Amino acid sequence: MRKLLAATLGVLSAIGGFVDIGDLVAASQAGARFGMAHAWVLVVGVLSICAYAEMAGRIAAVSGRAVFDLVRERLGPRVALLNLVASWLVTVITLAAELGGVALALQLASGLSYLLWVPVAAVAVWLVLWRMRFELMERVFGLAGLALLVFAVALFALPTDWAELGYGAIHVSSAGQGWPVYWFVAVALFASTVSPYEVFFFSSGGVEEKWSAADLAHARSNVLIGFPVGGFLALSLIAVAAVAYHPSGTSLDTLDQVARPVATALGGVGLAVAVLAFFAVTFGAALETGLSAAYAAAQYFGWQWGKRITPREAARFHGVLLVGVLLGVLLLMTTVDPVQLTEYMLVLSAVVLPLTYLPILVVANDRNYLGDRVNGRWINLLGAVFLLLILAASVAAIPLAIITGMGR
Repeated sequence: MRKLLAATLGVLSAIGGFVDIGDLVAASQAGARFGMAHAWVLVVGVLSICAYAEMAGRIAAVSGRAVFDLVRERLGPRVALLNLVASWLVTVITLAAELGGVALALQLASGLSYLLWVPVAAVAVWLVLWRMRFELMERVFGLAGLALLVFAVALFALPTDWAELGYGAIHVSSAGQGWPVYWFVAVALFASTVSPYEVFFFSSGGVEEKWSAADLAHARSNVLIGFPVGGFLALSLIAVAAVAYHPSGTSLDTLDQVARPVATALGGVGLAVAVLAFFAVTFGAALETGLSAAYAAAQYFGWQWGKRITPREAARFHGVLLVGVLLGVLLLMTTVDPVQLTEYMLVLSAVVLPLTYLPILVVANDRNYLGDRVNGRWINLLGAVFLLLILAASVAAIPLAIITGMGR
């Protein structure tokens, strides 16, 4: 338990990336439509984000500076500005989707329209960002997100054919829906596991916690515990949907459909835990995306930043934070469907992925910042392989979205 508490920054970062509203939808839809045929995507996603989060954490610990703080200095203001604009827009859209996820979870709990809950969710997120200490925030919402383990528990209560699940994970199939649709879902799921804001938040969180070179082992434990936990939770979502919906060919379009198999397996208590999990993971992801958008802007322009610093001392950082939350509310109040917004956000996220991960690989090899702590041969090999996969996902995202009509 002590190790888990020490790794709550990684757990919160992973929960924000692996099981936010994007993965609640994308992973469950993948399981319902294709069974376990996308399990390999999560494995690749976990390995990819672990490799790059380790680099980002090492950069923060050794240099004492967050990733985006170094991007402008290392790559120049023009390249960094392109990175900032693209990542900021995607992160704010993601924030809107996460606020919608919080509101949908409250709708499940109360029966009231999610639109009534959007302002409430936004105010709650803002108050936590404004008033709650960083370490307390990461522990409360990182650990609360582990309520999603109820989906793993539900697998044992459902009529699960474990051999069939294993076979489906090993033998990739388009399940009769066509390979373009299969690959569109794969790209969306991969994008949800390596969302740009994860590494911005993780490295900035390391600076917030005042990591130094002496904390490298702690940083790695955050990566090696937190992100695999997030991947396991996402895999559980795929497996439950595969058991409950795939045999009948039922499509899955709403958050209550995601929770229904847990209610069937574990009754009202299971449903209550599932709704709590939905609230915790989307609220935690809203905190993460809100901070990530503000971190990126403040680090690019050289402003004072951080949750430890009062709004009076870091007015521009907190102002960007508030603007991001307000833009998220305005976007949701157009009555755009949060689930559909999530689908479009995943495509946009896939497109901008290289702008985030290439600079990390560059900085992680720069001895001016890291001295003898630069990447070794194997981490560079992994980084290069995963960067090629990220580039492939970026290039394929929009053509696949057009060809498949957003995977329909």
